[in-house]
Amino acid sequence: MNKIAKAFEGKKAFIAFITGGDPDIETTEKLIVAMAASGVNLIEIGIPFSDPVAEGIVIQEADERALSNGCTVDKLFDMVKSVRKKVDIPLLFMSYINPIFVYGKERFMEKCSQCGIDGIIVPDLPFEEKDEIAAACKKYGITQIPMIAPTSQERIKSIAKDAEGFIYCVSSLGVTGMRSQISTEIAEMIKRVKAISPTPCAIGFGISTPEQAREMAAISDGVIIGSAIVKLIAAHGQKCIEPVTQFVSQISDAIMTDDDENLSLRR
Repeated sequence: MNKIAKAFEGKKAFIAFITGGDPDIETTEKLIVAMAASGVNLIEIGIPFSDPVAEGIVIQEADERALSNGCTVDKLFDMVKSVRKKVDIPLLFMSYINPIFVYGKERFMEKCSQCGIDGIIVPDLPFEEKDEIAAACKKYGITQIPMIAPTSQERIKSIAKDAEGFIYCVSSLGVTGMRSQISTEIAEMIKRVKAISPTPCAIGFGISTPEQAREMAAISDGVIIGSAIVKLIAAHGQKCIEPVTQFVSQISDAIMTDDDENLSLRR
């Protein structure tokens, strides 16, 4: 079984996103270790980019902080290689396509493999253009995670049928960020995907509270939380480890229930 998909086996997976290098590389490494110990099952590390078109203001500002502090792709590779000695949960990069092309897609995927990255999410690479990096991903064993949005409609079948790892299901239209309400249509979208593919489905975009996480976990295989974590990092800087671990522990507790009803939903 794919290592990323295995992280969903027998449980609802909690996927956390942080921006690499925010507030600095050293804190990013500490955060990864602390979150893995606090119930997070997979971690997405955002490669900071100057034009993050899918991101809301919280992650935009995190990208700006990381870049101004001198974060580079090579520094992130070195950090992941170091943190791999301390954690064994799947680690993914979330990157826009420009940094990958600038670095060189073959060289980028090779470095991902060498340092211990398991997968890649590229939000601005359309499904129809996935072959731009597919061969390099396959060559170096990097799982290419697909994204499905409410606008995907007739493309859902094409996207889902060959998916590996997990399918990133976008809960609502627009950019990343915390929302008071999650689209009620997401449940129907998950059902459509499940009818096509056995690959786990995780819901992201807008989830920011334990209650929302529990609700979304009940209709999917896992939840993805980014902006709420990044906002805590922005507020506390280098002292963010404790507040972030407290928050992710609350989310983990909310989705890791053992009652009969939720056990039946996992099957």
